[in-house]
Amino acid sequence: MPEAADARKLRSFLSAHGVAVDQLQKSDNISLSFETQDADGHRVGFTQKVGFPINDPGPGIKVSYGRIIHAGFVVHDRSAEDHFFKDILGFRVYWHGGRTDDETSWVDMQVPDGTDWIEYMLNVPADADRHTLGVMNHIALGVPDIHAAEAQLRKNGWNGSEKPKIGRDGKWQLNLYDPDDTRVEFMEFTPVQKPCCSDYTGPHPKP
Repeated sequence: MPEAADARKLRSFLSAHGVAVDQLQKSDNISLSFETQDADGHRVGFTQKVGFPINDPGPGIKVSYGRIIHAGFVVHDRSAEDHFFKDILGFRVYWHGGRTDDETSWVDMQVPDGTDWIEYMLNVPADADRHTLGVMNHIALGVPDIHAAEAQLRKNGWNGSEKPKIGRDGKWQLNLYDPDDTRVEFMEFTPVQKPCCSDYTGPHPKP
């Protein structure tokens, strides 16, 4: 769920641009949130922190924990999706590529004022099976060292056969799958080699 500086203003902004939005919800005086849908019918939620729970140290104190740096999902109509994320919300292309240099199957759309992104997963058949959808619809956790992350995962009991690899985007990654066959991607924050297909156009996330 993307974080908004002002959930009320964002909700009003989207409504003024013809986007149907749900009612604003308040959670235990900690956050304000609302949901809408993108052009492909995916539920998209926005949240604004308005307070801090008792176990949250608040701003100015760094807590060491993993975080989601991007989420990918199947997109059937890129132009319609661009209208929502790019034209209305102000996302920008961070990188795009595919399995071959002349193919665009993945489009990374970075948030307007940060480094996290969403990933359009294109060219997915309408009748894709559960495994394929599980590969395409995924989340990615940023890690500073993919090999250290693999070692910790195996120490925690993971015994998968996949090994770290450098993706087409030039970043080290390691793919795991949850019990529902949804991919959980561990990814280093910065590339170690030049990516295929296009250059990066925005700043990389940091630990």
